[in-house]
Amino acid sequence: MIKVFLALAGLALLVSPAAGARPSKPARSSAAARPVPIEIFPSADATRVADWVAGSSDNHALPYVIIDKATASLFLFDAKGKPLGAAPVLIGIARGDDATPGIGSKNLAEIGPAEKTTPAGRFLAKYGLAAGKQRVLWVDYSTSVALHPIPPGANKKERRRQRMLSPGAEDNRITFGCINVTAAFYAKSLRPAFQKKGGYVYILPDTKPLEEVFPRLRVQALLSGDAR
Repeated sequence: MIKVFLALAGLALLVSPAAGARPSKPARSSAAARPVPIEIFPSADATRVADWVAGSSDNHALPYVIIDKATASLFLFDAKGKPLGAAPVLIGIARGDDATPGIGSKNLAEIGPAEKTTPAGRFLAKYGLAAGKQRVLWVDYSTSVALHPIPPGANKKERRRQRMLSPGAEDNRITFGCINVTAAFYAKSLRPAFQKKGGYVYILPDTKPLEEVFPRLRVQALLSGDAR
């Protein structure tokens, strides 16, 4: 098996302190405002999917990301499977792996709490226009799931940036289903990789078995003699 995640294990992502965060001690110098490292570790399921994609070329020579909902993390790879970086993400409030039928045609005010899920699966993501003629990376246009930075107009009470940069993953569930990343990671890493031809997005499940969401994983396991 190709252990592509060895280069990503324990990756330290430099981020600026969350806006409005209170330091534990009074700041004595500008060092208090410097970026601090957040370590992002791939889960066993994320590692398994990464090995499968790289070993089978399932990405069809396109860049790809793996979204691990359990750890609220994103792992970015180039078209050849080389790790490009990792970042924390915000995902849908509700746990679940399926989008509600017809949700893409609803207004945000019409979407109930249980419908705010980030669906699991393999998606061919491409750039396109959203409301207000904003260009976003559509993960699944039919269900209005996109990958983009935290919206500038997001309700401040949701504290999205603070949630994203907190140590745990539980408070990273706050969106209607879209996937949010930091503006810096989006601009410097994600957009340059996906803007020309798009790429694949592999979203790991909350509750479904991994092989149900990605059936080809079972085929790979059988071929490698590692059936589960």
